[in-house]
Amino acid sequence: MRKCIILLACVAMMAQTSCRKELLDQTPTGLLDAQVFWKTEADATIALMAAYSAVRAVFNRDYYLDGHGEFTRCRGTSATSGNILRGDPYQGANYDPSGYGGSFTKYFQYLYGAVHRCNYVIENINLKMLPTATGTNKANLEAIVGEARLMRGMVYFRLISMWGDVPYIGKIIYNNSEVTALKRAPIGQVRDSILADFDYAVAKLPAKAIGLGRSSKPAALAFRGKLNLFWGSWKKNGWPELEGFTQSAAEAQAAFTAAAADFKSVANDFGLTLYKNGDPGKIDALGNAEILPNYFELFTPKANGNSEMIMVFTHSGTPTNPSQGEELMRDFSGRTVEGSQCWMSPRYEIGNRYQLLTTGDYAPKLVPLNPTTNPAARTTLNSAVNPNSYANRDYRMKATMMWDYEQCIGLNSLKSTGMSPFIYQTWAANITLLGVRYITYNTDGCNSGYVFRKFVRNYGGLGRSEGDFAWPVMRLADVYLMYAESSNEVSGPLADAVTLVNRVRARGALPALTPAKYASRQAFFNAIEQERIIELVGEGMRGFDLRRWRAIEKTWGPPGGPGVWLIDTYGANQQRYYLNTIDRVYQQNYIFQIPTTERDRNPNLTQNIPWR
Repeated sequence: MRKCIILLACVAMMAQTSCRKELLDQTPTGLLDAQVFWKTEADATIALMAAYSAVRAVFNRDYYLDGHGEFTRCRGTSATSGNILRGDPYQGANYDPSGYGGSFTKYFQYLYGAVHRCNYVIENINLKMLPTATGTNKANLEAIVGEARLMRGMVYFRLISMWGDVPYIGKIIYNNSEVTALKRAPIGQVRDSILADFDYAVAKLPAKAIGLGRSSKPAALAFRGKLNLFWGSWKKNGWPELEGFTQSAAEAQAAFTAAAADFKSVANDFGLTLYKNGDPGKIDALGNAEILPNYFELFTPKANGNSEMIMVFTHSGTPTNPSQGEELMRDFSGRTVEGSQCWMSPRYEIGNRYQLLTTGDYAPKLVPLNPTTNPAARTTLNSAVNPNSYANRDYRMKATMMWDYEQCIGLNSLKSTGMSPFIYQTWAANITLLGVRYITYNTDGCNSGYVFRKFVRNYGGLGRSEGDFAWPVMRLADVYLMYAESSNEVSGPLADAVTLVNRVRARGALPALTPAKYASRQAFFNAIEQERIIELVGEGMRGFDLRRWRAIEKTWGPPGGPGVWLIDTYGANQQRYYLNTIDRVYQQNYIFQIPTTERDRNPNLTQNIPWR
């Protein structure tokens, strides 16, 4: 936090420093003087863009956080310096399904750095510009403040989701002594401040963003709804690891009701649609990848600017600004694709979650078989290494991942090297398929038998760290599912909620839910959870869902139990989580440790119960 505050203090000092007499009272060209800045909308917009850059840095690589669930493996992070605060806030943390709560010190610090950037915009516009603004100029400045307040609310929402009670800073900080005296504010108080920010943004932001990467009223409504959904979940399910937090069925119902209203407005009032109206598109035959479903395109730059992406953080690759490119290809693909590193890969367990096009329900479970010891493994019915076992599945499966003999385009020096088939544990080997010679997909970064196709570009021209995909922090499909969840908590399965879930399913070419799937609150919740797993995999949502639902024990077994082995398509055990894990460790996975470095600087910061 100190580094961020010093940085902001320097900016503030530059804005207020007058020139020395010996410089003839001329404004130095390298400084921001109070006499020349904070005068025009352009000045306010420049400051807002700096806030966007800081906030982007703490949201645009949330896919690492998906490693806290059971369906995605994050084996590490790639380094980047492409943000305004330098360095990468996600580095140095733990992205396994257990043991992660004490490793997010850097992320904590960068979140507060983002808060300070937002405060800098909000306070200066409110004090120096709005008092004299009129008409359109006033409305535009208020909208800029609305964008900054939306982002500040998003950052504090992330802080309370991980740490519970946190210090609240709502103004510019000019020196470290102001920070070292702060105490943690109760989560309810911080939540009220976040709601106030979101309320202001809802009131002041335009119905449609003025440009790619800018904020809008639907984004503010969606985040206000999400905050209430999480609050309702915490109040319903409890948060015993957070000292002083109490369950309340009445507060939970009020929060769910408010959430459902906001999500319904986003879904109905702004003309937003799923990408290509939710049309699943076309799909190639097993093993081929010339034709991929529309869901695949949604996570490439081809989809930038579509209305499904309610709020995004933009990136620009070469030649515009190579330091501002996204790292998705580098993190999600292997060496075959521009020497990428495959830091992210699907776990074997997600394969069984993709449903059949014929029934709309689960297929018989895959059978893991080792083809090096079992000659029939490639032809056995339902074998995990038999490509035909993956026929007639949800289109999102082929758009999301690759299994044995699925192909993708290789890229080298920004140019295509042709198709490359993935064959687990056969890296960069020469093979012949149907008379055509190939070099197999090269990566030892996965240990499940699957690699991602989602987020991996299938065309040349940009390097592994030079992408210009606008990373979504709020998608319409997520809003549909959150509306279904929140309304289900209040009223049980509603017809319009079932319709929205079916709309998400339809993009995978799945049939509508059968009545049995929404015959009760629990049945419908199970259907919603299924769609959240498939639709949002790799987007950083699963760990937050497991914690707010108090579902870690449901997923991994109770304390002191045998835990769960995660395996690969060959049937080999890969990692075992929660073996003989004591209750205290479970508690530490539900709430994060207040960083010890911050507590060393500020003795007023108390520690969360499981970390004392």
